[in-house]
Amino acid sequence: MSHYAKITNNIVTQVIVAEEDFINFLKTESPNDEWIQTSYNTHGGIHKLGGKPLRKNFAGVGFVFDKQKDAFIPPKPFKSWILNWETCLWEAPIPSPKDGEYVWNEPTLNWIKV
Repeated sequence: MSHYAKITNNIVTQVIVAEEDFINFLKTESPNDEWIQTSYNTHGGIHKLGGKPLRKNFAGVGFVFDKQKDAFIPPKPFKSWILNWETCLWEAPIPSPKDGEYVWNEPTLNWIKV
């Protein structure tokens, strides 16, 4: 079985685990729905088990599917964050410090130590 994302207007509206035959049935029953396979083990363009990464990231509800990039892109967490087109993940405008736990503070555009 594999994971599949239902795409409506380039937005993931559902993610299910199913056999390919079932997905093919869904495609014939609802031809306006698009179902695209996604990999639970892919994040940032890397397959965590060493396999071939699939579509940059595991899809989640609310993710955008970029057809040109063949990638699932998560929702933008903050207005100031920038999309890394290699990983298709959002990044803060400045890197997080490495000396502890931090959270992003959008009003100050900086990291705050927890």
